Parts: sequence; C-alpha cells; structure tokens
Amino acid sequence: MELLELLDAVLLGAVEGLTEFLPISSTGHLIIAQDLLGLNSERDKVFAIAIQLGAILAICWAYRSKIAQVVRGLPQDPSAQRFVGNLLIAFMPAAVLGLAFHHIIKEILFSPITVALALITGGLFILWVEHFYNRIHHIDRVEQMGWADALKVGVCQAAALFPGVSRSGATIMGGLLFGLSRQTATEFSFFLAIPTMFAATGYDVLKSWSLLQAADLPFFAVGFTAAFLFALLAVKGLLRYVAHHSFVLFAWYRIVFGALVLYYFW
Repeated sequence: MELLELLDAVLLGAVEGLTEFLPISSTGHLIIAQDLLGLNSERDKVFAIAIQLGAILAICWAYRSKIAQVVRGLPQDPSAQRFVGNLLIAFMPAAVLGLAFHHIIKEILFSPITVALALITGGLFILWVEHFYNRIHHIDRVEQMGWADALKVGVCQAAALFPGVSRSGATIMGGLLFGLSRQTATEFSFFLAIPTMFAATGYDVLKSWSLLQAADLPFFAVGFTAAFLFALLAVKGLLRYVAHHSFVLFAWYRIVFGALVLYYFW
C-alpha cells in the first residue's frame, strides 16, 4: 500500500470515528471527504461503509461491562430483558424503512448538496430543541425507559436514513424531546447504534462483497483501526461534554459547515 493511500485510509477512518457518535453526521462528512479526495469508486464507497464496524466496536469496548452484565442477566433479569427489548423496538423503524427504500436512498440522496442541506436543517432543528428543552426531565437512566420511549426514539432514528441528518443527532434530540436527560439520551443513542449499525453495515458489505479483493485488505484494516481509536476518543469526550453543556455548539457547527459545503459544491 502506497503512503498516499495509507494517509487517505487514516484520514477517512479518523473522520468516521470522530463524527459517528457526534450529532454532526458521519455519513455526510465521509461523502464530502471522499469527494474532496477524489475517492468515488465503488470500492471507496464500500470502504466508507466497512470502517463503520470499527466505530461500532469502539462502543462495544467502551461499554463492555454494561454489555456483559446485560448478557449475563438476560435469561432471568427483567431489567436486562426490558433493556434489550427497548433496543429492538427502537431499531425496527429504521430497519423496515431502510430495507424498503435502500436503493432510492443510495442512488438519489448521496451527494454533497443534499448532505449540506441536511446539515443546515439539522442544525436549525437542534437549536429549536435546545430552546424548548425541558430541564425537568423524567428519565435519568436508560433502565427507566419504557417501550413507548424507545419507539419514539426509534422513529426519530429513521429520519437519519436521509444522508446528513445524523443518526446520533436524530436519536439524541428525539430523546431530549421525549423527556430523557442529556446523559440518558446520549447513552441510549450509543447502545442503539450497535444493532442498527451492525445490521446496516453488514447488509451493505455483503451486497458489495464481489467488489472487494485481497489487495484491499491493508487499506480497509488501516481505516478500520483508525475509526476504532478515534471513535473511542469521541465517545468519551462527548459524555464528558454533555455533562456540562448543551448541543448548541454542534448546531452552529452544522450550519456553518453545511453552508461552506453548499457554497463549494454549488
């Protein structure tokens, strides 16, 4: 693997890892980064999907104790059973709509212009949510969530099928609207990413398996590793940040970045 290709893999892995769990759209940033780098082949599109596995594993590693506790308690612990049930309920809206409209989304909506518009619109939505956010919330832990709370967040996640909306942004803002604390909304968004991203990434990679070659393995491995490491940093940093701050900074970042992208590509 040439040095330039190695740097491209590290850069794209870092973009994926840093943006996947922040409410700023990792897909949008990857589309724009790949367009700027001229990496628009079918293999490059598969690469952008495959390295998401690194980011997912970062969540699994960061919450390995919680995940192990839930797995051990699943046969008999009602709390563990409710937690897993809520994740499945929240997962279903995006899964059903994603399967139904996968082709349309991939063929029509994946472009820098649509991503820029979604970034700006999402930023304005975050500002609106923060303006009306009720700080007297009633859910302080993910274990307190009921199936209806999970379903509402899951419906919000489905909006992120539109590239640039941000899966984490949609789920976190939806959680805030429906009474979750900042910490709870953020953590549930992290946990919900595990089934959602494993399913979406696995589906896309299997569909595109014929496009890959053994020579691509080093390129993918470097991007995967970079995504894992940078996602760990982003997850820990975001949890510390939301303990003391709102999401307004991310909203303005989306608006400014989206406007710059719109200007550049239009």
